[in-house]
Amino acid sequence: MIKVALPAHLRTLAGVSGDVSLDVDGVATLGSVLDALEAHYPVLRGAIRDHVTQQRRPYVRFFACQEDLSHEPPDAPLPALVVSGAEPFFIVGAIAGGKRDRIERSRGVRQSVI
Repeated sequence: MIKVALPAHLRTLAGVSGDVSLDVDGVATLGSVLDALEAHYPVLRGAIRDHVTQQRRPYVRFFACQEDLSHEPPDAPLPALVVSGAEPFFIVGAIAGGKRDRIERSRGVRQSVI
């Protein structure tokens, strides 16, 4: 049983209040966990990966055992501690912007990035 920790906005979308537990058939890979997650919570299809290309969305990251797995291929096996259920697989919504951006917006300053 693999534990998946979702960010708040995806928990709300999926209608869950905490981590979700998934059974994965065969070898537990990044792709097989995401397939199982989307099969169990169809509303998440397209929120984590693109519908057509199955590529990770730009502001979504994957972590397990203190490692960034975001750029790993879909067939990359997950760490043994995740597969055993001892450690969760984290799906994290990345944050863009920062303090400077908030200050400029509060002052009405608009900055174009080319």
